[in-house]
Amino acid sequence: MGRYALDVGRDDFERVVIEGSKKQPVVVDFWAEWCGPCRVLKPILERLAEEYQGKFILAKVNADHNPELAARYGVRGIPSVKAFVDGRIVDEFSGALPESAVREFLERVIPSPAEELRLKAAALKAQGQAAQALQLLAEASKLDHKNEAVRLDAAEIMLDLEQNDEAARLLESLSAQTRTEARAQQLIARLNFARSKASGADEASLRARIAADAGDMEARLALANLLIASGRYAEGMDELIEMVRRDKTWNDEAARKTMLSVFNLLGASPLVSEYRRRLASALN
Repeated sequence: MGRYALDVGRDDFERVVIEGSKKQPVVVDFWAEWCGPCRVLKPILERLAEEYQGKFILAKVNADHNPELAARYGVRGIPSVKAFVDGRIVDEFSGALPESAVREFLERVIPSPAEELRLKAAALKAQGQAAQALQLLAEASKLDHKNEAVRLDAAEIMLDLEQNDEAARLLESLSAQTRTEARAQQLIARLNFARSKASGADEASLRARIAADAGDMEARLALANLLIASGRYAEGMDELIEMVRRDKTWNDEAARKTMLSVFNLLGASPLVSEYRRRLASALN
């Protein structure tokens, strides 16, 4: 067995496939000893794993010995090949394909040179080396200017560095389809709150205005934006809920619309479900 082709079962599937695919693609071959097409496909995959020298890992799973894994990943016939990236299936095929078709499959899941630079940039960002990460992302963009994930990564770093204008330029350059995706919506929301923070009054003066006039909706909205931009999400959304309770139609439903932007920003946070319920209650 080569360095890049491993027999994997229930005990090490999580480590080799799920966690391993966060570092490089893992191609899982579900096979069985009695399967004739498996005997054709498996040597092709093993040979290509060695040829590609670690650009992907081949994990061979005997479906008869690991029926729970086969069931978990919807294997209905074998051979069944599934490619994992970042812990999830990104592509798959069933049956014994010719080597040329297998190569095409691998090329779809193996990172391009630009994608490899993007992954290295993500590692640098995680280490706190933002400037070096941006440099790699710039190189990646030159290699593949159509890779919008590169622009999203760069925009996120720009927001971390409070370089809002540069972040805005990158986000505005995205295609209409990408702008509707969850991550882009999250970064756009984050940009809008950051701009509100940069242009608004300080927290103390806003709270003083609200203390003097509890119905000062402009002050409440400015305070909510400031709190959210500072990462104090629950406090900011509390202000928005109070605005909805006082006047849900104020300024073309600004409080409700701002709350929806916060939901985009927070994504899968438990706060979202909690405040969705509270918003629905305040609106009714």
